[in-house]
Amino acid sequence: MRRWHLPVLVAILTVTAVSLIVYKVRALGYPMTPAEEIQSWIIEARLSFEATGGAAKAELAIPLDPPGYSILDENFVSRGYGLQTERRSNNRVAIWSTRRPSGRQTLYYRATVTPHESKSLEQAVPALAAPPLYDELHSAAVNAILDEVRSKSADIATFSSLLMQMLARPTPDENAQLLLPRQASREDRVRTAIYVLAGAHIPARMARGLRLVDGARSAQVEAWIEVNNGQRWIPIDPDTGAHGYPPDFVMWWRGDTPLFSVERGRDAEVRFSVTRTMEEALETATRQAQLSESAVASYSLLALPVHTQNVYRSLLLIPVGALLIVFLRNVVGVQTFGTFMPVLIALAFRQTDLVAGVLLFSVLVTLGLAVRFYLEHLKLLLVPRLAAVVIIVILLMAFVSILSQRLRFEVGLSVALFPMVILAMTIERMSIVWEEHGPADAIKQGVGSLIVAAGCYLIMFDLRVEHFIFVFPESLLLVLALALLLGRYTGYRVTELLRFRALSEAIKR
Repeated sequence: MRRWHLPVLVAILTVTAVSLIVYKVRALGYPMTPAEEIQSWIIEARLSFEATGGAAKAELAIPLDPPGYSILDENFVSRGYGLQTERRSNNRVAIWSTRRPSGRQTLYYRATVTPHESKSLEQAVPALAAPPLYDELHSAAVNAILDEVRSKSADIATFSSLLMQMLARPTPDENAQLLLPRQASREDRVRTAIYVLAGAHIPARMARGLRLVDGARSAQVEAWIEVNNGQRWIPIDPDTGAHGYPPDFVMWWRGDTPLFSVERGRDAEVRFSVTRTMEEALETATRQAQLSESAVASYSLLALPVHTQNVYRSLLLIPVGALLIVFLRNVVGVQTFGTFMPVLIALAFRQTDLVAGVLLFSVLVTLGLAVRFYLEHLKLLLVPRLAAVVIIVILLMAFVSILSQRLRFEVGLSVALFPMVILAMTIERMSIVWEEHGPADAIKQGVGSLIVAAGCYLIMFDLRVEHFIFVFPESLLLVLALALLLGRYTGYRVTELLRFRALSEAIKR
C-alpha cells in the first residue's frame, strides 16, 4: 500500500482538478482565456397607450427562463408608475399602475439575454382538459385528419409534425379548409392544431417569441406550438413541422392569453427592438452561475470582495513559481539563494517590469554587499548586523529613488516596492556564501536566483496563466500533484549530466 500511496494521491488530485475545471467550462461557461467575449442581445419592449382618465393599469408578458437563453439583466422604465411582477402559470407578467395619467403614456421593459445551454421544458404531463365538443361537420373533418396523420406517424412527435405540415400547405385539403379560417395566419394554424390534437388527447399549447435580428427596430412576434409526448414538451415550427426552437429564437410567453392589456387606455400597442452587444465572458458566466444558484459559484473566489480578489490574484500564483523552482533545482540543477526567495523577487518584478527589476535588484544587492563586507570588519553579532543591513538597504532605496527622480528615470521610483527584508536576506546570504565558498559560488547562486526569478516572473504573470489560475483555483491541485511527483525524482540533474559528460564518454570508450 505504501508503494501505491503517492500514485493514488496524485491520481485523486488530478481527477478532482480536471473534473472541476471541465464542469466550470462546460456547465457554467467560464472562459479559459482572458479578454474573451461572448455575444448577448438586448431586447426592448415598448408599451404605449393614450390615457382616457382615471387610474390606469397596464400588464405586459415578460420572459420566464426562455429555452436556450439566460436572462442576465432586466430593467423597467416607468416614471410615475408603481411596478410589480408576478408569475401566472408558465408566464411572468409586469404590472404597471398609476393614479392620474394624462396624455400619451410609454412604458419600457428591457432584458439582456445570452445563449446558454438549452433548458429542458417542464417534464410533468399536464392534466388534459375535456376534448372540445365538435359539431357533426367538424367532428368528421377532425377524425378524417387524425386518421390520415395517424397512418403516417410513429409517435406523438411525428404525429404533430405531420399535422402542422398538413395545415401549412399552400392549398390545404377540404377537411383542413373547413377548420382553418380564410387567409389563416401562423397563429390561426397553431390554434387549429391545438383544437385537432385535443381530439386525439394530445396536450398542446401555443408559445410565442422573437427572432434575434441585430438592429431590428420592429421585431415581429412569432407563434409556435409545443406538444407534450408524456415526458417533455416538444417545440414544433408551424411552417415546416421541424422540432426544437432555432438558435436565434427567444421564447417570450406561452398560452393563448394576450401579450398585453391596458385598463383606462386606448390605442395601446407594443413594439419590440433588438440589438446585439458583446459581454465579457467571465462576467457573463459569473452572473449565469449566480442565477442558476450553482454551489460551485457560491464558493468561488469571484464571490469575494474586489480588494480581496486582487490579493488572491497574486497569492495564487506563488505555487506556480514554487513548482518551477522545484523543477529547476531538482531536475535542472540551478543553484539559488534559498528555496522560495526567487518567487518573492519575481513578485517585486511585477511592479518594475523584468528588465528594470533585474537592473535595480543588481544595483541594490551590489551596493548592499559592499556595505555588508564593511560591517564584517566591525565584528557585529548576527541580529544587529541584519538590522544594520536593513537600515542601509532602505537608505539605498531612498537614494536610488531620489537619483532616478533627478535623472527623470521613472522606473527607479518603483524601487521602494522591493521587499526590503528580501534584499537584506539576499545580501546576507550572498556574503556568507562568498566567505565560505568563494566569490565564484556566490556569483553563481546570485545569477541563478535572478534567472529563476525571471522565469517565475514570465510564467506567473503571463495574462493567460494569471487568468486561468484565478478563475480555476482548483488547478493548483494539479500543481500540487506535479510537485509531489517531482518530490520522488532521484535521477541525475541536467547540470550533472553536462558536468560529467566527458567522464561518461570516457567510460563508453
